[in-house]
Amino acid sequence: MSKGIYVATIEPNSGKSVVVLGLMRMLLGKTAKVGYFRPIIEDLEVGERDNHINTVMSHFELDINYKRTFAYTRSQVLDLYNQGKSGEVIDEIIKKYKDLEERFDFILVEGTDFSHENSSLELDINILISKNLGLPVIIVSQGDKKELKEIVDSVQLAHDTFKQDVDVLSIVTNKANPESLSTLKEQLKERINNGTDITVIPKIPSLGSPTVKEISKALGGEVLFGQDMLNNLTENPSVGAMQLRNYLTHLKENSLVITPGDRADIILGALQANISKNYPKIAGIILTGGLIPEEPILKLIEGLSSIVPLISVKGGTYHVTNSIGSIKSRVYAENTEKIATSIETFEKHVDTDKLAERLITFESDVFTPRMFQYNLLQRALNDKKHIVLPEGYDERILRASAKLINANVVDLTLLGEEDKIKERILKLDIPLNTDRINIISPTKSPHFDDYAKTFYELRKHKNVSLQMAKDTMADVSYFGTMMIYKGHADGMVSGAAHTTQHTLRPALQFIKTKPGVNMVSSIFFMCLEDRISVFGDCAINPKPNAEELAEIAVSSAQTAKEFGIEPKVAMLSYSSGASGKGADVEKVREATDIVKAQNPDLKIEGPIQYDAAVDMRIGKSKLPDSEVAGHASILIFPDLNTGNNTYKAVQRETGALAIGPVLQGLNKPVNDLSRGCTADDIYSTVIITAIQAQNQ
Repeated sequence: MSKGIYVATIEPNSGKSVVVLGLMRMLLGKTAKVGYFRPIIEDLEVGERDNHINTVMSHFELDINYKRTFAYTRSQVLDLYNQGKSGEVIDEIIKKYKDLEERFDFILVEGTDFSHENSSLELDINILISKNLGLPVIIVSQGDKKELKEIVDSVQLAHDTFKQDVDVLSIVTNKANPESLSTLKEQLKERINNGTDITVIPKIPSLGSPTVKEISKALGGEVLFGQDMLNNLTENPSVGAMQLRNYLTHLKENSLVITPGDRADIILGALQANISKNYPKIAGIILTGGLIPEEPILKLIEGLSSIVPLISVKGGTYHVTNSIGSIKSRVYAENTEKIATSIETFEKHVDTDKLAERLITFESDVFTPRMFQYNLLQRALNDKKHIVLPEGYDERILRASAKLINANVVDLTLLGEEDKIKERILKLDIPLNTDRINIISPTKSPHFDDYAKTFYELRKHKNVSLQMAKDTMADVSYFGTMMIYKGHADGMVSGAAHTTQHTLRPALQFIKTKPGVNMVSSIFFMCLEDRISVFGDCAINPKPNAEELAEIAVSSAQTAKEFGIEPKVAMLSYSSGASGKGADVEKVREATDIVKAQNPDLKIEGPIQYDAAVDMRIGKSKLPDSEVAGHASILIFPDLNTGNNTYKAVQRETGALAIGPVLQGLNKPVNDLSRGCTADDIYSTVIITAIQAQNQ
């Protein structure tokens, strides 16, 4: 089940508030605790609150701290994008959303307003956010003053654009011509015939009419009277420039009277008409020219029993009238009449029972790299572990260490001479607080003799002398591994400047493999655009036989499960099913049979080709009865040559983030880095190592 819904518009003034308010009412009627989140809000004056957030929170009395309901202002996002830090934007939005997700049963997320230029960027951002939150989308458009073809074309384009990355649950076209509702709905269903709900809502004049308060704020007006009636709707603005006897005949229901401030006859006549049974009710009076009625007139007005708002504004009557005509109305907290109308409109035109059912049963299969990395970080933070990094002089190690310490996600030990490491940090201008890390020179450590003696006892049957043990323990890889063995660290990450053999040999000598595990193997977490795939073994074992291949598959499935990925294992070959012959295919078939015999509940398919494993259409055509074909989350390669080349090809050609290699099968976690790794690669590997230590 989805825990949220994302409401996105594709243009300004779409009437998105009708959908948000109606959805919130619907959700509160079906769910105990509903939260609200706006990832990006408009820029605000100091002390000002976002109108959308304020309206929803106050009307529905939501128990949320205001600062938790948004992540960034519009200017902050643009500034970070211009600095090339778009990833940071998504990371913070995910964090804010997940904080709310822990407190509420369901979250209503409202996208941006398209109130500025650069709408293509805004559309991309909304798609990116909804995708990384894993939420289905309701798209809101508007049909005011548009031809039917224009409406249908724009809605279809928006649907197809969103559908490439996220699930579109419903489309709402707002402000449509009441006379063409059924025709528009039929044309939309004909264009978008994939089961997406289509709703068309007619234009409701009262929702588009600004209140006296909105007009006063837009014109910078001064309220002279009628403060308690500022939320009056203004539906019929009219200029009072003729004599009173003629002007009175032009008054209509909810008229806004616009007249110079020295026209006492129009002002008093309009006020009297408002309380007369023979004339319609007026909404308010705008006094132009910066003129205020004289004192006797003000005194007379003050004594009336009912006074609609009188607003004094600067500017001539003509200019003010044109300005009022361009004011776009909004729904705000104090305007309970508009809120009630919005909710009533939504409930009248939307099949709320059907929409609620779709929300309850919806499950997203999108799992983005940002979501995966966020989950990793949160898991590591839950139980902080101590990781040792033997390559303390490497710039990438130091930069990753700074990021890790800043996130407070692990405790770190760097191996090397303290003075040299500090000198390197200073020279490279790395923001790493050395007071928050341990720096150990192996030979100067108070544990050095004990470590050497322990290694001697463990390896003396291999003709290792105590002196040889001391010489060996001066090596940073051996010293770091011994820290884990002795319980002085929980895991180790190395390989930025050392070979895989150098990193792994100490672990094999005395950390050793888990009970029942005969070999160490590796996986890569391949973070593709919309999913995480596990590739194994792409780093350690050159030519595994059938038994070893089976063990790699089982270990990979267990690792994937530990990291929240449902294991669906594809044993890769150049042939799918029973079609192929030859030693290489038979090895994969035998390995698959071994896994099935030992782990009957594990979903596994093999031999199977790569395309049939990951593409639903091809998988269904080649292996129609398979639970794995087209859905594989774990891809086991038949040998190192195939696996290593494939992971690198996928990484380079798709831009996928490859996290690894992650070693599996050891009693305690030791992970190897590629010598071409980046600081970000090291950061991710350390966090994974910490989670492996938790699982120990």
